[in-house]
Amino acid sequence: MLARSLQTLLAHLIDYAGLFPPAALSMEQALANYARYREGEHAWMLGRFIVPAARAAEVPPDLPTSVIGVDELKAETEEDVHRIGLEVSGHKPYIEITDLDLLEHLAYHGLRAKIRTGGLTPDAFPSSTDIANFMRACARHGVAFKATAGLHHPVRCVRPLTYEPNASTGTMHGFVNLFMAAALLPRAEAILDDDDPHAFTFDDDTASWRGHTVLTDDLARLRNEFAISFGSCSFEEPVQDLQELGWLS
Repeated sequence: MLARSLQTLLAHLIDYAGLFPPAALSMEQALANYARYREGEHAWMLGRFIVPAARAAEVPPDLPTSVIGVDELKAETEEDVHRIGLEVSGHKPYIEITDLDLLEHLAYHGLRAKIRTGGLTPDAFPSSTDIANFMRACARHGVAFKATAGLHHPVRCVRPLTYEPNASTGTMHGFVNLFMAAALLPRAEAILDDDDPHAFTFDDDTASWRGHTVLTDDLARLRNEFAISFGSCSFEEPVQDLQELGWLS
C-alpha cells in the first residue's frame, strides 16, 4: 500500500505540458493524452493541462477551466510584475522570474512564482544552490511557486535531455528531491544534490531524507500553500520511473 506521506507528496503534482518541448505535441494529441490520464489509474497525481498563453483560445470549451493552466507569463522588471498584477486581478498565475528581488512585488499582487529547472541543453539547468536560494526567498516573502522544465525523473540523475536519437545527456534535477528540499529548506542544497533513491523514505506519518523528517500533515500544507506543482511534457515518464523505483504500483 502506498505510504500516506508519499501519496501526499505526489497528489496532483504533475502539470501536463505536452504542448511544450521536448514533446511539442499538437493540441489534439496533448488533449487526447490528458483525457486518457484523467481516466487512468494514476489520475490522482495529475495536475493541470498547461497551455501557452498565445494558444489558450484553442482549448475546447468542454475542458473544465479549473484544470487549465495558462503558462509563459514572465517578468523581468518591477514594472512587468505590476502590469501583470493589474491584468490578472482576481487570478493567481505563476510568473517566471530570474531576479529574486521581484518576489516582494509578486507578493504584493498575490501572484505566484515559477522557476525553470532545466531545458534542452545542459546550461539550461540551474545549480542546486540557485534553486535552494529561490525557494528560500519565496518562503521569506510568502510566495507560492511551481517548477517547470527538466523534472521528468523522481531523483537526480544523468539522462538524455531530449527524445531525439543520440541526444546529449546531462544531470537532471529530481522532482522528489525538489519537493523534499522545499519541505526541509535548511538542507535544500544537499537534498537537491542527492542521487541515491534510498536516501528518501516514506511512511504514513512522515517523509524523510537521510533521517531528517517532515510530518505528513506539514507536507500537505506545504503542497497546498507553498510548493504547488511542476510542469512536465510527459506524465507517463515520471510515473514509470516511480514504478521502477518500487515507490508506486
